Formats: sequence, structure tokens, C-alpha cells
Amino acid sequence: MAKKSKKIYQLKIGLVGAKPPIWRRLLILDATPLPVVHRAIQVAMGWTDSHLHQFMMGGEYFGIPDPEFGFEEILDENRYQLAQLLRAEKDSMIYEYDFGDGWRHKITLEKVLPLDPDAVLPRCLKGKGACPPEDVGGIWGYYGFLEALADKNHPEHENYLEWIGGDFDPDSFDIDQVNALLFEYCR
Repeated sequence: MAKKSKKIYQLKIGLVGAKPPIWRRLLILDATPLPVVHRAIQVAMGWTDSHLHQFMMGGEYFGIPDPEFGFEEILDENRYQLAQLLRAEKDSMIYEYDFGDGWRHKITLEKVLPLDPDAVLPRCLKGKGACPPEDVGGIWGYYGFLEALADKNHPEHENYLEWIGGDFDPDSFDIDQVNALLFEYCR
């Protein structure tokens, strides 16, 4: 049963294992359905939604059940809202994207704010670091990718430059672009 939003959640979404940290801070309604939370994370982080995902909390998995692939134990994310998983400040859960690369994001409820009916949500308040490229091989593959790009003599340098389509700035983050995409895809 869908509940009406009563609060705004301030979430911090951090890519587990990333050093330097890669993270985003979002404002989102407490009653946001998990599929919309998924889209907001994809947009805010910079992923392309090309792989499977799941939310994990308290030993339970929320995603898209698919008995054909052995995902019967996954609870249908369409039946849950954010406030059913995160209830109090400092509560956290894991969002995993791309089971092959295993990108894990820790989502922490930083603040519970009063509802502002005029707020445009979801909205990104701040962030740091570029999203790793899709299919780079998880966090360790990403470090290898960055190492190869930084060293013109690395045997994979030219291959990675061609693969990524030119330069890659690991510090790049455009909050205006993120908010424009959140407005377009997550309302």
C-alpha cells in the first residue's frame, strides 16, 4: 500500500571501496518507490542502467524477481517505498549495481527533513568524483583503468583511451547536469 510522503530524506550515496571517495548527496521524498530510487541513483552516480540491480537490507533483497535466473528470493521492489527500508537517521542499506562488476553503494539516511510542498525532488545537493565507466571490472578494474590512463607507457594506455573515447577525468562531477537529469527522469 502506497503511503503519502510526509518527510524529505537527505541521503548520502557512496561507492563502497572508492578511494578517493565517490559519492552523492540527494534529497528525495520518503514515500518514493524503490524503482524511482533506483533511477535516481543511476542518474546521480552517472550509471547507464545497463545491468541488474538490487537493494539489500537486514538480510533481505529487493529488486526485480526473476525465477528464470534463480532470483525467487528477491522481494519485488515495486511493492516497497524508501521509508519502509530507511526509517531513522543513520539507517543504511546497500544498493548493488551490475552483479558482474559488483558496484556496491552504501545509502545512508543522513537527515529527515519536514515536507516542503514546493521542493523539486529528487535533487542532488553535492557530490564528488566521476562515475567509473560501465564494464570496467568493478572497483579494482577501475583502479587498473586509472593507472593505465595516467601512464603513457602502460601497455593498456592506448586501448583504454580508445575504449573510453578520449580523456577521462576521475574528479569530474557536474551537479547541474545531474539535477537536470533527475528532473527529467525521476519525477
